[in-house]
Amino acid sequence: MKNNFTHLARFFVLLGIVSLACGISVDMGNQESAPAPVQPTQPPPPTPIPPTATLPPPPPSPEPAPPTEALPSPTAVQQRFFTEEFDDGKDDWSYFLTSGDASDLDFYADNGMLVFNITGTYLYSYAVYEPEVYDNVRIDVSVTNRGDNTNNVSLLCRYDEKKGWYEANIFNSGLYDILYGEWKAGQTEAAYAELYSGGSNAIRTGMATNEYTLICEGNEVSLYINGTKVRTVGSEFGLSRGQIGIGASSFQRYPVALDFDWVKISEP
Repeated sequence: MKNNFTHLARFFVLLGIVSLACGISVDMGNQESAPAPVQPTQPPPPTPIPPTATLPPPPPSPEPAPPTEALPSPTAVQQRFFTEEFDDGKDDWSYFLTSGDASDLDFYADNGMLVFNITGTYLYSYAVYEPEVYDNVRIDVSVTNRGDNTNNVSLLCRYDEKKGWYEANIFNSGLYDILYGEWKAGQTEAAYAELYSGGSNAIRTGMATNEYTLICEGNEVSLYINGTKVRTVGSEFGLSRGQIGIGASSFQRYPVALDFDWVKISEP
């Protein structure tokens, strides 16, 4: 009995040990497989929105500027008052005759000169600047005589085909005159009224170069020869505006050859 009891006691002790071991094993298995506790997370704080700046109201639209008169372009001013040196030819100049046969005139630009070659008697030829008309104006020219000494050089102002013109003629002989010219109805030659005639020692005669000036201002016409004022005359013909021009004439002898080196158009 003692042995049975002993074996039975050992059995129960062994059974307890096994049960205890199994419990520990189960607990350890449960500890390994249990998920770690999840810490509660807080949502991120909202990004603060910066306050919007209040924009100032737009400035009022400026009042439209009043229209201004357009200024003349430099080109237009240059064409109106300028020095013509004929380097680009004579396209802006047209010629006409008041006496003589056009076949006796050779009118051309060459080597910076405007040339009048006349091969007939009593031929009065003129060239006018077509693009502009003038009221008060000054015309200066430089001209060289290369032909017969029996000739004259002409300067025109206020040329109007229907109303007339003023004209100064300087003769190679040392004389000059100032005229009013006009076209008569039904006539092919012009008629002239003399305003003044005289002589001047300022004229360089023969094969020489002269500078002449004609000024038309108000009702007066003034002539200068090589810088010397020779005459101012008043006019009752009342011409107020027109084209400017230059010219060359022959008389009883030819050939007449006159070269205009330049023509300056300016205000008086």
